Amino acid sequence: MAERPEIGCEEAGQHRAGGAAPHVRVWFAREVLPLEALLMQFLRNNWRDSGEIEDLLQDVYVRVFEAARREIPHQAKSFVFTTARNLLINRFRRQQVVPIESVADLDALGVAIDEPAPDRNLIARDELRKLQNALDRLPPRVREAVILKRIEGLSRREIAARMQIGEGTVKDYLAEAVNALSDMLYREPTDLGRHA
Repeated sequence: MAERPEIGCEEAGQHRAGGAAPHVRVWFAREVLPLEALLMQFLRNNWRDSGEIEDLLQDVYVRVFEAARREIPHQAKSFVFTTARNLLINRFRRQQVVPIESVADLDALGVAIDEPAPDRNLIARDELRKLQNALDRLPPRVREAVILKRIEGLSRREIAARMQIGEGTVKDYLAEAVNALSDMLYREPTDLGRHA
């Protein structure tokens, strides 16, 4: 387990000399470092290059530590995981960028510069409409569990607490939703009237 985030050379003297307030270091050690195992699991599950996980962890630690030097977050866990998610999003976006200098002819990219083609918009809207209709056909409690998991990003434990049910029931609801949505979108309809 890391003891604190790695820092740049110009900041090293400040930290050794106590430039970061002791209460920030104490907060970091007490609130952030115990999350390392969960954070590593999150990074492994959401980043395809396992060789970059340690670097990503350090980047998250640096960002969290620097933010805490300005103001200590009230909810450390959600702040750490939001920071990690945003870091992954930024890294992914950077990987998707094609430098303009590397393409002599913009038409060679084969993409619309201003907006997607009308047929793509139409297909996307149709798919969203089908998905919304399928979600609407789910039993209310099953639909609620799916929305809390997939849209709000809550864990099974958080969903169970919010819905006042057991984690096993949440797991069953989510499995039922996946099966029912698969059937509705890709196969024959299923019996959906069990959980009213």
